[in-house]
Amino acid sequence: MSAGASALPQVLRIATRGSALARAQTELAVAALRRASGVDTEVVVVRTSGDRAPELPAAEMEGQGWFTAELERALLDGRADAAVHSAKDLPTELASGLAVVAHLERADPRDALVTRDGAGLDAIADGATVATSSPRREAFLRALRPGVRAVPMRGNVDTRLRKLDAGEVDALLLAAAGLDRLGLGGRISERLDPARFVPAPAQGVIAVEARIGSAAAAACAPADHADSAAAVHAEREVLRRLGGGCRLPLGAWARVEEGRLVLRGALGLADGAIRTAELAGPLDDPRGLGAEVAARLKS
Repeated sequence: MSAGASALPQVLRIATRGSALARAQTELAVAALRRASGVDTEVVVVRTSGDRAPELPAAEMEGQGWFTAELERALLDGRADAAVHSAKDLPTELASGLAVVAHLERADPRDALVTRDGAGLDAIADGATVATSSPRREAFLRALRPGVRAVPMRGNVDTRLRKLDAGEVDALLLAAAGLDRLGLGGRISERLDPARFVPAPAQGVIAVEARIGSAAAAACAPADHADSAAAVHAEREVLRRLGGGCRLPLGAWARVEEGRLVLRGALGLADGAIRTAELAGPLDDPRGLGAEVAARLKS
């Protein structure tokens, strides 16, 4: 704890978005914080710009922070002590005075294909429509299955599943972790190989943000999972170095193997190809590893 931080708070006010998935993630964060620090919590629901424009495709979202800026504002104006995010939603630069103070242990980082008949990625028919809000998923899908057609779709998970079940599209691409956290893992037809269909940077990780040096930061820090944090730092450094946000067709996936951090990056190119790079490095320099992989992807 810094010299300016006071004793641990008795009640930690946690800011979160109001969606079912955000609330499920917040419940996981609350449980982790209680185990780590024994603090009681109070949930503060905040509506974000992304929530107010649920049908706007990700490719049309200007700038960053669509799902995080209002949560950060709640921290800065004192309405909340900490905020819970999907780490993949965080902008590459956080608001001044704020930091991620805990990365919870990573859930399944893979992308998930959901189809009505259980068909996997290689088995869905040419001409099928696959819904996704992600330029990354669209680029990788086009490269791996050029015969199928990506169509834009946003909205919460239940809305997308209803549209699939109603026959509006033939398949969905979603994050496996989100489906698992909602108790919907059984809907997954295939968990896509992360070496082939490289996940978004920080996918599957819940991040807790707080004011730097605050009592809340000290209360949250013991919940940090070191290996997950190292992976996120490496993956997000690739994103930062390439200057991209949610519109960049970039995947980055890090994991610990035999005491070293292995990082794979994949970038969708204008000609439809996917450029990949994979390197290993020490666990104590994840950002350095991310910078090396980013340089390979740029070359």
